[in-house]
Amino acid sequence: MTWLRAIAAAILSVIMPGAGHALIREWLRALLFAGVFFTAVAIFMPEAAEQVAAADTIANGMDVVAEETSTTSQFVLSFIALFAAIDAALRAVGFPPGSANQSADGPTCPECGKELDEELAFCHWCTTRLEPPADEEFEPGSDSEAERPTGP
Repeated sequence: MTWLRAIAAAILSVIMPGAGHALIREWLRALLFAGVFFTAVAIFMPEAAEQVAAADTIANGMDVVAEETSTTSQFVLSFIALFAAIDAALRAVGFPPGSANQSADGPTCPECGKELDEELAFCHWCTTRLEPPADEEFEPGSDSEAERPTGP
């Protein structure tokens, strides 16, 4: 499942830098990459943006982009998209180690390493089913006493 998320994050980041980071819930990085990409588009393609908006089909819009942008502009925009895709894919598989959740104070998921909600029986990030702790005993007067199996 982790590799599928990494591939999906990379593909989304190639299409729109920042979208892959949003998929893996890295909100700050998603905003950062989207902001850098839109800033680069505004700087390198100011005149082509109006013509793309006026195009009647997506194919015509892509033709305008290919004709109106310089090689340098295409390189910069492609580099940003490629860098966002690589970063999203690496973050989705958990590289660098500990990058996914360094500030977790409570228990963490054994599968994805993100912080868990103690009231749930599964990880709400990766949906891994969690087993209750083995040393959990029934205490007299607790809520779980009613659920304790009774003998004959």
